[in-house]
Amino acid sequence: MIQSYDVIVVGAGHAGNEAAAAAANLGASTLLVTMNMGVVGQMSCNPAMGGIAKGQIVREVDALGGYSGLVSDKSAIQFRMLNKSKGPAMWSPRTQNDRNLFAQTWREMLEATPNLDFWQDGVVGVVVEQGRCVGVRTNLGMTIRAKSVVLTNGTFLNGLMHIGEKQFGGGRAGERASMGITEQLVELGFDSGRMKTGTPPRVDGRSLQFDKMEEQPGDASPGRFSYLPKHPIQRQIPCHITYTSPEVHDLLREGFDRSPMFNGRLRGLGPRYCPSIEDKIDRFADKDRHQVFVEPEGWNTCEIYVNGFSTSLPEDVQLTAMRKIPGFAHAKMFRPGYAVEYDYFPPTQLQHSLETRLVPGLYFAGQINGTTGYEEAACQGIMAGINAARSTWNKEPITFSRSQAYIGVLIDDLVTKGTEEPYRMFTSRAEYRILLRQDNADERLTPMAHDLGLASDERMQALEKKLEGVSSLRKGLQKLSIPPADALPALEEAQSSPLKHAVRAQEILSRPHVHLSGMQEHIPSVQQVCAPHGPEVLEQVEIQVKYEGYIAKEQDMADRLGKLDHLRIPADLDFHKLTSLSYEGRQKLSDRKPNTLGEASRISGVSPSDLSVLMVYLGR
Repeated sequence: MIQSYDVIVVGAGHAGNEAAAAAANLGASTLLVTMNMGVVGQMSCNPAMGGIAKGQIVREVDALGGYSGLVSDKSAIQFRMLNKSKGPAMWSPRTQNDRNLFAQTWREMLEATPNLDFWQDGVVGVVVEQGRCVGVRTNLGMTIRAKSVVLTNGTFLNGLMHIGEKQFGGGRAGERASMGITEQLVELGFDSGRMKTGTPPRVDGRSLQFDKMEEQPGDASPGRFSYLPKHPIQRQIPCHITYTSPEVHDLLREGFDRSPMFNGRLRGLGPRYCPSIEDKIDRFADKDRHQVFVEPEGWNTCEIYVNGFSTSLPEDVQLTAMRKIPGFAHAKMFRPGYAVEYDYFPPTQLQHSLETRLVPGLYFAGQINGTTGYEEAACQGIMAGINAARSTWNKEPITFSRSQAYIGVLIDDLVTKGTEEPYRMFTSRAEYRILLRQDNADERLTPMAHDLGLASDERMQALEKKLEGVSSLRKGLQKLSIPPADALPALEEAQSSPLKHAVRAQEILSRPHVHLSGMQEHIPSVQQVCAPHGPEVLEQVEIQVKYEGYIAKEQDMADRLGKLDHLRIPADLDFHKLTSLSYEGRQKLSDRKPNTLGEASRISGVSPSDLSVLMVYLGR
């Protein structure tokens, strides 16, 4: 007979793994239930982590003591910092990963986590008693009890895969769908919807002509995701870029009549910002080519992921069209691309803690909430795991504001605005992205995570050492006076005007196009001040000096608007009785039941005048 637990996590993908690790590391007895122990931590789609805004999320998860950054670093075959030509708010780390090593590392780290047990079985429903979730029911007819349950079912809820005119039940190639949970939750009063996502073909790298493509190497000095310097990349594999053409598009169009996307068999909405190739050529008919990223699947395999060619067209159409792409003339397909439809639950049914409003003790994380992407799933998982564990000890949930973390932006968007298509994070979604940079996630989140007991002493000590270095270097640059003659070579290299008199080193660094690396190279006194410090400290100081005014301005704005989030709205307030509210405002507020005025302000359909009415009612 299986024991009862504090927390049960259903699903061992990115959300489930982070949830289970967080709950267990906080001290909760935790059970991770998965249909297949052989695919724990599987990368269902592309073998990569991070990217625009997603890289910031991975760093935030790592700063909290999560595992995704460490797993990504250990399994990385390439590292790139994207958007380096732009300001630091846009810099986004990304790794290309060895798919098998990624999953292997996840399993090893989870198995080494105290308080965490595993059970291979399908979950067919949750156990609800007196309105509260108290366990799960499995395919084997077992009832496993817990104080809280986290559902992270990914694309498996009534999953249906499509390849041309063929349909298969399942949430991922070779794996069965999860049945029963949606129907039970709907009976309990939850609203559900249908979404779709897709994946491209995988091909034999030995059959490709890489000399006909553009090589995309990793960074010369590769970085890492984790703030713990445990797994530096020693060597890298290049990726490649090639392009579709009008001929490729014409061949794909010939299969549209057999495409589930165009003949009505696919009902779910797909991701707007990661569309299938047939969707691209239909929606962007004026474009005569689209990028195709040729990405290796790992160190010891010839399998290639054809990023940008996601499709559910018949396999013969896929191969014929793909062979017209430069470098793919003799391509051999390992497996075709496919689309998968699955159930999700509109996330407006959640609290910011990711606990459901209808059933206390039940938490949702990942694609079940309408998101897409490993990183979006991982950050929801760690927050659901933290809060599920804390609820078992009757502790207040942990949430982040929009100025604290991208995680806060994502969850607030989901809970207050909802989503009708797969939600993907972008830097443009964050109003305070100068504050939410990838380089300072440890400063923002690690102290709080350490206080919770989630971030280790090692992480806190690394942060304290970094902050001491930043403070020391800033003081050194503030005190150091540079004569005009000493500064001239560095300023000429940066095409910056010469000095008329001696100035502090920090003032020189604040100039556009002047970088600390150039100052160190040409000014011996600057090199002497910088010598004791590592690259992370140097980068942090340069960002702080150059963007000090912008950072202060954005922080002031966040502080002022953040006051709305401290104005609590009574849980039993009947908005329909506030007749001064607009009709739409009353409807939306009654439906979403925001906890604070700040949450109310971000609900679509709640007007500024509605907020004024609420402020008057609250005595403000």
